Amino acid sequence: MTETKNAEIRKPKAENLQPVTFNLQPSFLKATFAIIHKDLAAEFRSRELLTAMLTFSVLVILIFNFALDLNIDVRQKVTAGVLWTTFAFAGTLGLNRSMAVEKDRGCMDGLLLAPVDRSAIFFGKAISNLAFMLIVEAIVLPLYAFFYNETRIFQLEFIAVLLLGSIGYISVGTLLSAMSVQTRTRELLLPILLFPIVVPVLIAAVLASGAIINDLEFSAPLNILIVYDVIFVAVSFMFFDAVVEE
Repeated sequence: MTETKNAEIRKPKAENLQPVTFNLQPSFLKATFAIIHKDLAAEFRSRELLTAMLTFSVLVILIFNFALDLNIDVRQKVTAGVLWTTFAFAGTLGLNRSMAVEKDRGCMDGLLLAPVDRSAIFFGKAISNLAFMLIVEAIVLPLYAFFYNETRIFQLEFIAVLLLGSIGYISVGTLLSAMSVQTRTRELLLPILLFPIVVPVLIAAVLASGAIINDLEFSAPLNILIVYDVIFVAVSFMFFDAVVEE
């Protein structure tokens, strides 16, 4: 009788039992930061992407420096155009290489199979690409100021325009690079798809940068940059899932 009572006491009640659940899907922020950390760690080990972008940028600056050496007035007028030409082509090189590495090593398939939201993959890749572009810009700006004797590019307003233009360029570029990396002619297809779409952001960035350097009004092109960033970040976010599923 005593053993029966003890068994009844030790027997758990059914209403106290709780189902055990396992959350295998990481949070959105954790997944995004994991992708950013992966890209940055891999790049700082190899330095392939940053080396290519920096080499290209320095070559473009040197070529324009010798081409415009004889006319100081022209050099002052085309400062913003030279800078954004350098950043646009270096950014295209970085976008192409960033996605090509993921495809060649099979990392993209692993990311798509991971239990994470596809938008986390987009924002992770976009932020890492933006970080690479900003690193290149931070190195190129002092070099440009030295070669062209132009220190007005270090104004806070100019840096803000640089950041806004880079965000718009990278957001669209990340989406289109994920699309073109699936093709054999990805090196040729990405610029063909990218440059017609980013023409508004490049024109607005050049106009705003030139106006800041020459102490002119720049609110109109700055507003265009802000609107472009908001629209195309949202569009890229919405279409990324459909693009990578193809």
